[in-house]
Order: sequence, then structure tokens, then C-alpha cells
Amino acid sequence: MRNVKIIGGAMTKIGKHMDRNLKSLAAEAVTGALKDARITKEQLEGAWVGNAAQGLLDGQEMIRGQVVLHPLGITGIPVFNIENACASSAAAFNSAWARIALGEIDVALVLGMEKMYYEDKKKSLAVFASGMDVEILASFMAAAKKAETQIEKDREAQAGEVSKKTAGRSIFMDVYAMAARNHMEKHGSTQRQLAVISSKNHFHSSMNKLAQYQKKWSVEAVINDVEVAFPLTRAMCAPIGDGAAALIVCSAEYAKKIGADYAVDVAATVIASGETTTEGQEDPMRKLAGKAYERAGIGPEEISLAEVHDATAYGELGNTEALMFCPKGEGGQFAEAGHTTLGGKIPVNVSGGLESQGHPVGATGSRQVVELFWHLTGRAGERQVEGARVGLAQNGGGTIGNSEAALSIIILKK
Repeated sequence: MRNVKIIGGAMTKIGKHMDRNLKSLAAEAVTGALKDARITKEQLEGAWVGNAAQGLLDGQEMIRGQVVLHPLGITGIPVFNIENACASSAAAFNSAWARIALGEIDVALVLGMEKMYYEDKKKSLAVFASGMDVEILASFMAAAKKAETQIEKDREAQAGEVSKKTAGRSIFMDVYAMAARNHMEKHGSTQRQLAVISSKNHFHSSMNKLAQYQKKWSVEAVINDVEVAFPLTRAMCAPIGDGAAALIVCSAEYAKKIGADYAVDVAATVIASGETTTEGQEDPMRKLAGKAYERAGIGPEEISLAEVHDATAYGELGNTEALMFCPKGEGGQFAEAGHTTLGGKIPVNVSGGLESQGHPVGATGSRQVVELFWHLTGRAGERQVEGARVGLAQNGGGTIGNSEAALSIIILKK
């Protein structure tokens, strides 16, 4: 297997781009990545394109990659279209890496892209239901509704509290809320700890001009924001967003031949599918993390920074435990101690994460990797993690059984 490197990366600003289409967003990211790598489109030998929702939202169910790359003159090479929910472009990255590592090609484009904002927001939110087994969706929604009703009754019985106004949400906010409540009951984590995580990520995004949200939020403001599904408030949840992120990956020999200005090693890229687990069984993401660390030849204590899948603040809490940054059950305490803040033990989501930088579903995996690439090459600006040498991107998409359906971990080394 050949050593594979990243030599270029770029992304659009994540946000509400009502005046732009997917071709425009993709063009900005791809052009930026080629420029960063100092290569031309004619040098590309393959392209892997991750996208989750355009088939449902626009009707472009097939050849999505070819459609956005053709106007750029990127034709005549193999183009692979990858759908894997929120892990679509992380899976695309893994596939491109494999082709290069096996020696079949030398240089490739990885593109993640998503256009989620439409006048009818309900149309966008409805897309997320397809990230679950639709045959069991109705039973899950019934269980979520029953749990929510019980929470309301408990509140009224305990304190006569009037229910908060709730925000519109995707089905996955109910998934995360139920998981968060289970964690609170089992390990004693608190809503305030979730608010600490959210506040930290909003602080990080205030230094990121490409973030969807750039406003700082206090812990108290996060707790008092509009409720989505207890214990989650709106500020703790990722918004939908439009955006694209692109990477140029190549063999070490190719990077040396062209004299690449910036290059980092892909130390590990591992993919798995989720599963149903019972009490005492190892969490699928933790199992995958062990495989990634073994392949990279490092332990979790050697990670300089991490971009993790925080579709909600609870997502980050659970993933810091699964990635072995802290013991199981202590993710809330770990964040509360400041260990995941810029300057802490293991800065997590210095970009602002999905909660604040935004979550353009199919682009999220590649967006995370671009962020790591910038830190490892010393180009992250005000939010730069000093001395960054090893970065980890963790991504999960959809739900199957009682875990995420598509799991990905990527480790980069300076």
C-alpha cells in the first residue's frame, strides 16, 4: 500500500445560499482546492463526489458528480457518486484513498456538496427521515412522542412549569434527545454540560469566517434558548446548511514530484456500518476508533485536535467518549473542565463543529478534513491549534439499530 497525502483543500462558507445552486457551490470548492494544491484540472485522474439529498430535493437522483463537474471542464475521468447520509464525503474520501494507495491512480479530487435550503423548510427537514429504516420510522416517532408527552407531564407535576415553545426539527433531534436523556439517567450528565459544549463551539465559530453562525453564546443563553426536544435547545443543535468542500489527494511520490507546498499524511481512514448493541457490548464507534488508532500507530492521547460529528451537543459528548478522549460516562465533565476548548488538552470542533459551522450533510465529512488540513499546515488563522501534528475527523450518518448507520474515522499526520 502506498502512502497517500492531501495536498490541497478548500470550502465554501456554510450557510443559507438561496441565490446559489449546487454547481456554483461545487465550483468554488473545487477551484479553490486545485489552486491550493497548485495543480490543474487536467492532472486529475479520478473524482469522488459525496452527496446525500439532491435526489430527494431536486430530483437529480443520478450522475450528480458529473453534473457539477462538467461545467468546470472536469470530464473524461472516472467520477464516482457516493451516498452515505452524513458520512457521504467521508466515504468518498476513503474510496479515493484506496484507489491511490493501491497504485491505480496518482491524484484525485474528493468533493462533498449539499444544497439544503429551500423556501419550504419542511421539505428539507423531511429529507432526514430517509436516513432511517423507513419501515420502522412510524414506531420510532410514536415512541418519541410518548416520551415527550411524559416529560411534559413530569415537569408540570414537579414544578408546574409551563412548557417551552419548541422549534421545528428533523427526526434526528429526537434520536439525539432520547440518547442524551439515557446518558443523563445512567451517568449523571447534565443539561448544563451540554450547554457548555454548545457555548464552546459557538465561541470557536466566532473565529471562523466560513461558519454559518459566528455569534458567541453564554452557557445560560444556550440553556434558555428555544427548546427542540429536552434536554436539547436550538443552540445545541446543528442547522441545515448549503455548502461544499473539496480535497486533492495523491500519492507521496506525486506530491514529491510536483513539489507540493502543503502536504499531510493520511495515517488512517476506516469505515464501518452500524449495528444493534446490547448492554455490555462495545459501541460500534469505539470499536472503529480502536481500529483507526491501530492503523495510524498512535493512541488517543496523541491527537492534537479533532473534528467530531456534533449534530447536537450530545453528539460531541458521546463521541469524545467513543474516541477514548475520556472515560465512558465522563464526556460532560471532560468538556466542563475545558479540555475540549481551544488551548485545552484535546481541542474539539475548533471550526465550530456542525452546531455552529453548519451541517451541509453530504459535505460535512470533507469539510472536517479540510479543517484538519489547514491546522496541520498552520493556516487556520485565529483559531489555529498551536503545534498541531495529528488530527482526527469522526463522522456518522443515519441510524440503524441503536447506532449510527455509516461510521467513519480519518486520521491525518503532519
